[in-house]
Amino acid sequence: MPKLSVVVPMHNVEAFAESTLRSLARNADPDFEFLLVDDCSTDSTPAAMDRWADRLPGATVIRHERNMGIAQARNSGIDAASGDYVTFLDGDDWYGPGHLAESVRLIDELGCDFARTDHVQVTGVQRVVRRPSAPARNTVLDPRDGIAPPHMETMVDYPFVWAGIYRRHLFDDGGMRFATELRTAEDRLWIWRLHLKAKSYASLGLHGVFYRRGVATSLTQIKDNRQLDFIPAYDALLKDVGDDPEAERFLPKAVRTYCAMIAFHVGKADTYEPSAARLLRSEARSALLRMPQQVLDETLSTIDRSRSRLLSRLRDGRKAA
Repeated sequence: MPKLSVVVPMHNVEAFAESTLRSLARNADPDFEFLLVDDCSTDSTPAAMDRWADRLPGATVIRHERNMGIAQARNSGIDAASGDYVTFLDGDDWYGPGHLAESVRLIDELGCDFARTDHVQVTGVQRVVRRPSAPARNTVLDPRDGIAPPHMETMVDYPFVWAGIYRRHLFDDGGMRFATELRTAEDRLWIWRLHLKAKSYASLGLHGVFYRRGVATSLTQIKDNRQLDFIPAYDALLKDVGDDPEAERFLPKAVRTYCAMIAFHVGKADTYEPSAARLLRSEARSALLRMPQQVLDETLSTIDRSRSRLLSRLRDGRKAA
């Protein structure tokens, strides 16, 4: 049984596939397996995957006969994984040498359910280190303490699932799968569910994951109604939190984060396709009306004036300024 399973979904990333796969080779270990999931690519990505699968120890290529999205691609990798730990890498990102071995070593020493790492955000030639908002480093912590308070940036505001390593038992019995009905924002919901389910975690000061920002093929760059999937994602989150024994503790954070997402998207609605922008405003208003109104009122009274005004006008059915 391998020590680590690395799940790498890839879809039409021919410009980056070679560097991504080469970085896996630089992290190869007899105890690691690499699950390369081709989500029905139509460019040269599958050929690159096949070339590297022949020379990358522990590599297996999993193929989707139709494009199913990153959530299902990750789930396909999880279902095939047999390692003690699971981690993820997107097909246009890469690892620094030795990152995976060091991640395994540290989580082994700490004995926690999962560990999050820093990452290096790459925009052109610029590189910036981003880190999760944990209160301590290399120390075992309670994941639920990483959710609140609502007015602070916390661990659930660091939604990069590939910046972490997770014990295999979290995925047992079909648990911790990504929501396949979501085309975007599936990672945000998954991170919240992780913090609600797991018993322990740590934040590691590793800088070995390199994230390409602003890639044209990334879902973060789309301007159509796929961007609106943050709404069903946060609706599902509010239901999960509402059913949780500590709902009163976590609902203010969930509502505040949902409001921040609505304000962010409505604030740039003019950059979306016109039909998506109209749908966004309509669906955002409905989402505000579905929220627990007492918690929403408290949120609107404590956030900054510009967002409070925008959201209040939206909820009341007036044109957002």
